[in-house]
Amino acid sequence: MDINPIVLSIPVFFGLILIELIADLITGKRSYRLGDAYGNISCGIFEQTTGVLAKIFTVGIYTWVYQFRIFDIERTWIYAVVLFIAVDFLYYWAHRISHETNLLWLGHVVHHQSEDYNLSVALRQGAVQKVFTSPFYLPLALLGFAPDWFLYILAWNTLYQFWIHTEKIGKLGPLEWILNTPSHHRVHHGRNPKYIDKNHAATLIVWDRLFGTFQAEEERPTYGITKPVNSFNPIVAHLKPFSDLGKELKGLNTKESIQLLFAPPGWRPQRLGGREYAPEITEAKKYNPVLSWPITLITLLQFVVVLGFVAFFLFSVNQLSTAQVLTGIGTIILTVFALGMKANGQTPNLLLEAGMIASITTWWLLVDIPLAAYSFGILLLILSALSRLYKEPLTTKNAA
Repeated sequence: MDINPIVLSIPVFFGLILIELIADLITGKRSYRLGDAYGNISCGIFEQTTGVLAKIFTVGIYTWVYQFRIFDIERTWIYAVVLFIAVDFLYYWAHRISHETNLLWLGHVVHHQSEDYNLSVALRQGAVQKVFTSPFYLPLALLGFAPDWFLYILAWNTLYQFWIHTEKIGKLGPLEWILNTPSHHRVHHGRNPKYIDKNHAATLIVWDRLFGTFQAEEERPTYGITKPVNSFNPIVAHLKPFSDLGKELKGLNTKESIQLLFAPPGWRPQRLGGREYAPEITEAKKYNPVLSWPITLITLLQFVVVLGFVAFFLFSVNQLSTAQVLTGIGTIILTVFALGMKANGQTPNLLLEAGMIASITTWWLLVDIPLAAYSFGILLLILSALSRLYKEPLTTKNAA
């Protein structure tokens, strides 16, 4: 099986993020914070690595339904164009319903948690989102669109959305009428009441214009969600929505619990006051733990080392055994959780940090690359020791 185009594009993603960072330095407009960027990228890492297992369901169900296709369609350029438009149309509805239904919002909310808006936010994806939205595309399988073509078109549909996660590009004139643009997508990420649940398109903004969910960008959006996650840890980012929904379910009867799952976020029974809508924004403060520069530098270096490990895993996953894949996924989850604690200004338990180093070393040995095992292990060990040496009390500030 060929490597996912999204994985192949990873070097391009980081190259463009670097360009955006340089633009920040030149213009003096700061759009990145280290902790938030870590949270964004590590959520993407978590989604891509666990996606290796999720595709057993998402790709498997599409392939199974394709056996019962109604038509055998000739694969021409017309086939590709029709499939592209159909994927874009179904993405709009999958995305829209993910915003309008609590159950599906669990998978998508992770993408909206960042309080910044830059290219790293495009990498912030929910690990269970594809599981929830994959059934929306099954009509394409029944119509006779082959799984390999569908997967590539869907991947390119996703890739298009990378560049629209930026504040560096203004409005684009007549293109704003047809395409989803950075301006339109900034609205989508705003938590201002007028911007919530607007502009769900992937590539073609015409769907929002046709179905009444379009909103032009007016004042600058305030980014994030109405109930901030207040953590840069990717595992916390994924678990907190489930915890929040669990709290909302307490005290509800069976009928109300089912209603809550399929109701829009903020829904409550009338006996409890009815639906809560997004409040007007009076003061926008961002979660912003402030770390000393040595801790910041050490954590950044640790993350760079881990990125090397993750890149190798994703690019070689199709050649790995089941044991190597499962061990690799477990190692990555453990590692991003430990580094997420550091990004929050917390010191990981010594056992947790030792487990992170040991698991990375063990994985390299499993794939029979001892030099990498000892190099990665020793480097992480030194950086972890330094982070404990420079340990100091955390002060938390809120950024405007």
